[in-house]
Amino acid sequence: MEIIKDFRIDRKTSVGKLTKQMLESGGFTAKKLGVGIEILEKMIKNKEYLNFLSFPADIVATGTRGVLKEFIKEKWFDVVVTTCGTLDHDLARSFKKYYHGSFEMDDKELHKKGINRLGNILIPNESYGTIIEKKMGNFLKRIYKKSKEISTHEFCWKLGKFIGKEDSILYWSYKRKVPMIVPGITDGAVGYHIWQFAQDHDFKINILRDEKLLNDLVWNAKKSGALIVGGGISKHHVLWWNQFKKGLDYAVYISTAVEWDGSLSGARPREAVSWGKINRKAKFVTIEEDATVALPIIISALKERL
Repeated sequence: MEIIKDFRIDRKTSVGKLTKQMLESGGFTAKKLGVGIEILEKMIKNKEYLNFLSFPADIVATGTRGVLKEFIKEKWFDVVVTTCGTLDHDLARSFKKYYHGSFEMDDKELHKKGINRLGNILIPNESYGTIIEKKMGNFLKRIYKKSKEISTHEFCWKLGKFIGKEDSILYWSYKRKVPMIVPGITDGAVGYHIWQFAQDHDFKINILRDEKLLNDLVWNAKKSGALIVGGGISKHHVLWWNQFKKGLDYAVYISTAVEWDGSLSGARPREAVSWGKINRKAKFVTIEEDATVALPIIISALKERL
């Protein structure tokens, strides 16, 4: 048995050293965070691994967008799987501002003022629907001249090039040629405008091209790992494809959901083992924490260690 040690923190204690101490403290979620960082460090250092990053759109509305951008800019992950809302928020925030609010605000009054609330973040109509409609109209006309049928990851690269701003997740996906796959592309503002554009143009999103890419990557991978934030379609899509290579070899989940309702968001890695989506010999951990707290700590530690 290993002895529990107290934290030893002074003014010179870095985030990297702090998270190393989390492994020794034995302190509930702190230790899980320390274990998760160790797993991610191994995944990233081994260049033969096929590493996945999946996350839901809500955290892109927060400053955590900057963490996700850095993950891709550093090219620590080979494939990103996310939801349409990521495109919405990344596009919108590249040209307009989101604002601080609170969870307890009067939503009826906000609606009267044309302000949308996402948790404790305020998004005026002109910072979301209006700007997305304007930018998507110009963007779709531009790419239609050369592309009549396109996959979601090719679409994301073109949108990133169109945005052209270094604080954008999509921009770095384009620059680093990291495929960003959006299985539920129609479930959001960007997807709606694609559909609307297609009503009078022979324009199509071919999601089967994305599946072909995933198929080729997974079948050729010797080992694979994943950082999976939250749940939903982005989480499942990563797990689904990795069953065809006998499961993920490394997996770090970050979630605040419970498992006893049977939801995918709350399902722990051990459940995926029963499906063959995570390998029986894999190293994995679930960090029960708000991703907007965990991810800045994780990237700070990894920047120091790598």
